[in-house]
Amino acid sequence: MVPHPKRKLSKGSRNRRRSQDALTPASLVQCSQCGEMRLSHTVCPKCGYYQGREIIAMGKEEKKK
Repeated sequence: MVPHPKRKLSKGSRNRRRSQDALTPASLVQCSQCGEMRLSHTVCPKCGYYQGREIIAMGKEEKKK
């Protein structure tokens, strides 16, 4: 025999569980400085620029030999 729930699940509980099903992925925008895709309203993790200004000084990574 298959187990059955003891009580009916209320509409509110059902809807709260289903509220996470409608989540959308974060929208990405192109960085105006380097062209990398980044989250909107955040500093670019590749070049450190935000709205045309350098916010984080990103040093050039030197290759190890």
